[in-house]
Amino acid sequence: MSDENKDLGDKAEDAFDNTKESAKDFSEGAKKTANEFTAGAREAFSGGGQENKKVLVGILAIVLGSLGVHKFILGYQKEGFILLGASVIGYITVCFVIGGFILTATAVIGLIEGIIYLTKSDEEFYNTYQVGRKPWF
Repeated sequence: MSDENKDLGDKAEDAFDNTKESAKDFSEGAKKTANEFTAGAREAFSGGGQENKKVLVGILAIVLGSLGVHKFILGYQKEGFILLGASVIGYITVCFVIGGFILTATAVIGLIEGIIYLTKSDEEFYNTYQVGRKPWF
């Protein structure tokens, strides 16, 4: 019976060693994956401005164009604040006729810019709005 216990003990030690080795391999794989994810996230969220933002900016211009969100994404703070300020003034004066016109104008500007952004080629958009810094249309 002691031989059986010895064999059972050896099997338990082997199983423990195998489990320990598997856990170590899993840990190394998880670290590698986490490092790759971290590097990818840093690259994606670095805000270096070198990536083409055409689709993001085009959709934002169509949906939230009256607030100037697309201008802020492209780095045009002055133009973004102009659209945002005009929208705020439009909302404040919406009970008067002029507020409706202001809101309509800012919405039309956003819609037109969104369509222009999305219809340009990637290279043309990048060169015009991200490198060339053309602020309006």
